[in-house]
Amino acid sequence: MRFDVITLMPALFEIVRGQGVTGRAIDRGRVHLELWNPRDYTRDVHRTVDDRPYGGGPGMVMKYAPLRAAIEAARASAPASPVIYLSPQGRRLDQGGVRAFSERDGLILLTGRYEGIDERIVDCCVDEEISIGDYVLSGGELAAMVMMDAIIRLLPGVLGDADSARQDSFMEGLLDCPHFTRPETVDGRSVPEVLRGGDHRAIRRWRLMQALGRTWQRRPDLLERRVLSQEEQDLLEEFKRSRAEAGE
Repeated sequence: MRFDVITLMPALFEIVRGQGVTGRAIDRGRVHLELWNPRDYTRDVHRTVDDRPYGGGPGMVMKYAPLRAAIEAARASAPASPVIYLSPQGRRLDQGGVRAFSERDGLILLTGRYEGIDERIVDCCVDEEISIGDYVLSGGELAAMVMMDAIIRLLPGVLGDADSARQDSFMEGLLDCPHFTRPETVDGRSVPEVLRGGDHRAIRRWRLMQALGRTWQRRPDLLERRVLSQEEQDLLEEFKRSRAEAGE
C-alpha cells in the first residue's frame, strides 16, 4: 500500500519509517511512503506557507497555492489515491473505516497546521475529511501517523501472526478480552484457571465472554450497534450474573 503525506514537518515521519510495525512494513516493501512539503512549492524567498485569516482572529491559516501544488504533485504520482484531510470536522475514524481504507491501493493524507487550511482547498481537492477524535492537536501529522499505523497492521503479511490483527479490540465490534503472561502468580494475583487448562473451546468461550462483558461495562454504545448471536447473549448474561454474585 502507498501513503503520500502532505506535511510541513516531514521529519516527524522518520519514526514511521524507522520503528516498529510500520518501519518493518516499509523495509519489507509492504508499504511505500512519500512525503510532500508545501514549502517546496512556494515562490517567495521566505517560502511562506501561511497568512493571517480574513475576518481577523488569532493564529494563521495555511495558504491555498502551496497546498494545491503539493496535492497536485502527489496526485500525479499516485492518481488513484483519494485525498484525505485529517481534521476535527471529519468523520470519526473507527475500526470499520480502518478496514475499508486498508483495502485501497493508496491514500494521500493532507495534514494541517496553525488554525487550519484555506477552506477552498477542502472544496476543490479533498475527497474526505477524517477525525481521530473529538479533540484538537497542534497539527495533523500525529493523526496521520495514527491512521497509518491502524491501517498498516491490517495489511497482509505485516504482522507475524495474522490472528494478532483479527483478535484486536473493535475487530468484531467488541473490546478485547484480558491477556496474561508468565509468571502464573504475581503479587498474589493468579492467571484465570481456564487459561491454564488447555481446553481451547473453554478458552475461546471465556475470552468471548470477557470481551462482551468489558464492552458492556465500558462501551455499551458498541453493543447497541451490534446484533448478538444466541451464544453471545448467553455469555453476556453469564458475565452479568457472575458480577452480581461477586457484588460488583
